[in-house]
Amino acid sequence: MSGDEQHGRRGRRTMAVLAALLVLAGAVALVVGLTSQHHAPQPPASAGRAITSTGPASSPTGSSTPSWEPQLAAGAVTPLPAAEPTHLDVPAIGVSSDLLQLGQNPDGTVEVPPLARDSKAGWYRESPTPGELGPAVLLGHVDSAEYGPGVFFKLGALKPGDTVSVTRADHSTATFTVTRVASFPKDQFPTLEVYGNTDDAELRLITCGGAFDSAARSYLNNIVVYAALTGSSAG
Repeated sequence: MSGDEQHGRRGRRTMAVLAALLVLAGAVALVVGLTSQHHAPQPPASAGRAITSTGPASSPTGSSTPSWEPQLAAGAVTPLPAAEPTHLDVPAIGVSSDLLQLGQNPDGTVEVPPLARDSKAGWYRESPTPGELGPAVLLGHVDSAEYGPGVFFKLGALKPGDTVSVTRADHSTATFTVTRVASFPKDQFPTLEVYGNTDDAELRLITCGGAFDSAARSYLNNIVVYAALTGSSAG
């Protein structure tokens, strides 16, 4: 596959992510917001302020493939070839989870992992694979009324500088460093900031957060952890 074809593939994949995830907040709210989250860590309120996207963002409603030439930012690690993720480790919050594969529901919303006692995170397979160029997307539950804290219950406690490791099907490990942790109201979710094209390999970890709306049975916010690829090791 030529370089232009690879770039086009990534551009189309990112557009698919944007189109599907326009309704992510609602999809997560319906499934995850099942119990009060009084004790789950929350990022500082100031962390949710808007920032400029790290790369040129494609339009989520456009019909053509976005045209862009990715260039590595100063000091960035060269992205890895595509390889499906199999396991996630976030030592700072005690997360060690096999990764499920998530697609789309019939209505176009993004699947979320099933609620279970042994809560697992999932990779949205229409996003780049972790370590590949672009924003790879991992989703996880914060908690549930039936099973209690979920795999991403402590996601809001992460801080810039914490590390995230993703084991991949080719037995390599992609290591990311957290650059930002933010909490956004679901009706103000910054789709392009979170899912827009990036000039390097990045990771997004997403769950619910903020206050719990008992009437709607959902949380009012989404917590988003941004991380950048800072290393890798072969299997």
